Amino acid sequence: MSTKDFIEKDYYKVLGVPKDATDAEIKKAYRKLARENHPDANKGNDKAEERFKEISEANDILGDPKKRKEYDEARALFGSGGFRPGPGGAGGNGSFNFDLGDLFGGGAQGQAGQGGFGGGIGDVFGGLFNRGGAGAGTRTQPRRGQDIESEVTLSFTEAVDGATVPLRMSSQAPCKACSGTGDANGTPRVCPTCVGTGQVSRGGGGGFSLTDPCVDCKGRGLIAETPCDACKGSGRAKSSRTMQVRIPAGVSDGQRIRLRGKGAPGERGGPAGDLYVVVHVDAHPVFGRKGDNLTVTVPVTFTEAALGAEVKVPTLGGPAVTLKLPEGTPNGRTMRARGKGAVRKDGTRGDLLVTVEVDVPKDLSEDARSALESYRKATEDTDVRAELFKAAKGA
Repeated sequence: MSTKDFIEKDYYKVLGVPKDATDAEIKKAYRKLARENHPDANKGNDKAEERFKEISEANDILGDPKKRKEYDEARALFGSGGFRPGPGGAGGNGSFNFDLGDLFGGGAQGQAGQGGFGGGIGDVFGGLFNRGGAGAGTRTQPRRGQDIESEVTLSFTEAVDGATVPLRMSSQAPCKACSGTGDANGTPRVCPTCVGTGQVSRGGGGGFSLTDPCVDCKGRGLIAETPCDACKGSGRAKSSRTMQVRIPAGVSDGQRIRLRGKGAPGERGGPAGDLYVVVHVDAHPVFGRKGDNLTVTVPVTFTEAALGAEVKVPTLGGPAVTLKLPEGTPNGRTMRARGKGAVRKDGTRGDLLVTVEVDVPKDLSEDARSALESYRKATEDTDVRAELFKAAKGA
């Protein structure tokens, strides 16, 4: 995050809590907003995903007492429109232009004495942005590893019951030949342009100083005197690994699962990135799925539907269940076998929705044909389409 972004953001407003909110109130507000905007509950909603990131960022600051204290102290000095000096500030008119790099220890401009602030303000912001105060320019900073996205295809049964699957992934990791330094001798030097911070300041107008990754060291803060042959001085090399990943029960086709800290390794002690797994589910020849419920179509004979019967119905991976068809069951009626569906997030199961389909035989024996002819004669006075024509005329 740039310095300007930080100044313009009101984390209390993001979480919808007052500035004197207790830790419990902040936690409660964060959990509520996180549930409402979580990517899993808002598939394909980019706005909700951005909102979720903003909420998480606010909680990272306000949910940590130390960071919150530093943030409040910094906000006491800054407003959305810039710096607010105290009485008798420089310039005589209550305002003056300044470079925020002076306050953050950004290279030579951050030396004590300029602007009269020394390293104090840099120390305040250092805790929030993982940047040191005075003298920070001589230290290289940890870097978070990249996020990785992979795909996995599950059978229908694996998706319903959950499965542990092997994933082979390729990502950037610290080069083993140079131990991630980028230097063949393992002794890189600190980048003189950014003084090891990996970032450089540039004027943003209105007295602001914005930060960008250093072009000379590509944001690493280090420059190899003798570039490593394996990684060409980048300190990173392609690494392949196989990981056993647990896919939770009840996952649906196209769902994107996030595994924290399972992505590419970080640099210089930085945290690993995240792994995102996109799940594809193969179709089943018998069963379908509607949310937490499974579906199945069961053929029945005309006599079973007309006279009523008990029919056996298969379940996914379990024993068959018996459903009782009442007399006069119409074609297409759906019945429910409770607890025979997919696994829900709370561990319970959905239902199995059984749709009845009356089977019309293509070939009839002489006895069957004779019986049906007798049935037709017995019901020839019944006009099953009378209501249809009556309704059509009245429309």
